[in-house]
Amino acid sequence: MSAVGVSGALTELREALLPVRLPLPLPDAADRARLAGDIRHQLDDYILPRLADIEAPVLAVVGGSTGAGKSTIVNTLIGRVVSTPGVIRPTTRSPVLVHHPDDAHWFDTERILPGLIRSRVSSGDAKSLQLVAEPTLPRGLALLDAPDVDSVVASNRRLAAQLLQAADLWLFTTSAARYADAVPWDFLHSAVDRHAAVAVVLNRVPPGAMSQVPAHLGQLMTERGLAEAPLFAVPETPPDAEGLLPDAAVAPIRTWLATLAADQASRQRVVLQTLDGAIGAVASRAPLIAAALDEQSEALDRLRSDADRSFAEAVRAIGVQSADGTLLRGEVLSRWHEFVGTGDVMRALDEKVSWLRDRVWGSIKGTPPEAKHVGVAVEAGLEALVRDEADAAAERAEAAWQATPAGREVLRRLAASGIDLARVSPEFPAQAARAIRDWQGDVMELVAGEGMGKRSRARFLALGVNGASVALMVAVFAHTGGLTGAEVGIAGGSSVIAQRLLESVFGDEAIRRLAERAKSDLDARISGLLAAELARYDDALTGLAPDGSVAGRIRRAASLVEEARISGYASPTAIEGPASGALEASGGTRVNQVTAAADADVVEAELVDRAQPERRAEDRR
Repeated sequence: MSAVGVSGALTELREALLPVRLPLPLPDAADRARLAGDIRHQLDDYILPRLADIEAPVLAVVGGSTGAGKSTIVNTLIGRVVSTPGVIRPTTRSPVLVHHPDDAHWFDTERILPGLIRSRVSSGDAKSLQLVAEPTLPRGLALLDAPDVDSVVASNRRLAAQLLQAADLWLFTTSAARYADAVPWDFLHSAVDRHAAVAVVLNRVPPGAMSQVPAHLGQLMTERGLAEAPLFAVPETPPDAEGLLPDAAVAPIRTWLATLAADQASRQRVVLQTLDGAIGAVASRAPLIAAALDEQSEALDRLRSDADRSFAEAVRAIGVQSADGTLLRGEVLSRWHEFVGTGDVMRALDEKVSWLRDRVWGSIKGTPPEAKHVGVAVEAGLEALVRDEADAAAERAEAAWQATPAGREVLRRLAASGIDLARVSPEFPAQAARAIRDWQGDVMELVAGEGMGKRSRARFLALGVNGASVALMVAVFAHTGGLTGAEVGIAGGSSVIAQRLLESVFGDEAIRRLAERAKSDLDARISGLLAAELARYDDALTGLAPDGSVAGRIRRAASLVEEARISGYASPTAIEGPASGALEASGGTRVNQVTAAADADVVEAELVDRAQPERRAEDRR
């Protein structure tokens, strides 16, 4: 695949990463969100620009620990002060990029590091990139002095990481006192993971420790995957009045860089090594973000499932308790007995003619008040049941959410907005009461429609619409599975009375049909009522769910990037093994040899000559 194809796949990956949001505090969410941002920055700051301009100068970023002497090293390599060091930490506050004048066009535009403002003067602004043209620097090479990777200022640390990710070559600088610190090694591990081209400068080595400290650092580098990286040891020596070290102290570094810059094939191998490593890291790490998106969706699904189960249980419990005789207790049972007058009714049922005659007269005069009392009691009992079960469902759902980090975060956000999901909504009691009254009204219409079409119309009129309705409600509620002891007999007798009353009017088949329709209608209303309450939990999760297509797009784009990487790039010098050979051939040495150190005697001799600026200038030339 050509470089255009690689760029297309990487651009697709960048676009897929743009909508990534990981709002739930899952274990790796914060790290994965940062990774998504890091990959986008890596693509914008380095990979895509470098793919577009393979022939651009090698950018060597000088980065490292606080007080490692990075700016001093850069200034000494150049031979004049181009990056101002300081004694107050942090020292380097804004990056300084030094380049040959003929290479200015590569850096004047936002080809790389598009988020930084170009400037030709020092500003001290971390958002500014100071460009310094230096004719003594070889063409094809640029040096960038970066802020401290362990700066006390967070923005400096972020900028240092961004600049190192934009490097073709890391010239990682540390000191004899701090080379074992954790933070620098984190960055070096990152370089190993990316297969980036790295050279290490060990600065400020006491002359008496030149045979021990560099060797120990070299051993550490070998153990940590940097055996092929050159290591340069710079002896500790006081700077001159300009803050520069003796030329001999950095001569091995200068020679190595100059040799690298002069050899186009070596430069390109270094560029391609770091570029390929960066692309490989992007392709391998992007699926981690897709997995994090999946985890967010799964966490949200679990929260929805917890709420669904809680309210489904409430619907089930109400459905059972409104059919197993549970409601035929207390006030409902008492009012029903007042209405039917159990003994009188049973005798009247055995003497249907006189019973109906008496009831017809009663219906003409009006509905017995006891029927209304039964209806009110049914309404109150059913409403209490619904409210109790809804409250229990809300408590269960809230407790389940509190048991997970994702749920706690959602509840925290809602609490900040004054929303409490541990209880039903303030409107729910009124909604429940209205739903039950509506159901009772539908039962009356159902009974009236059935009764007026019967040949036993006289019996229906004798019982009355209200009477028939409450009898049907009692029949619906009177399956006695939920009652115990004496209650079973009482409720069972009540059920028999209601059943016989209704059968005398509608017949056996019709009463079964009416009871089923009334129960089905009640269940549907309860289900709808609680579904509206459950919607509050769904609303709480609205906007948190990632676009379901994003994870798939990221995986697909990452796969395309890897395929393109394996196919190679549209450069005549496609990657042929690691570029460390280019680093070694250009004058550096491998860590396990550790010989790229300044000669202490030469450095000492140069200290004597510091009063002769003309000779120093000639030596630099």
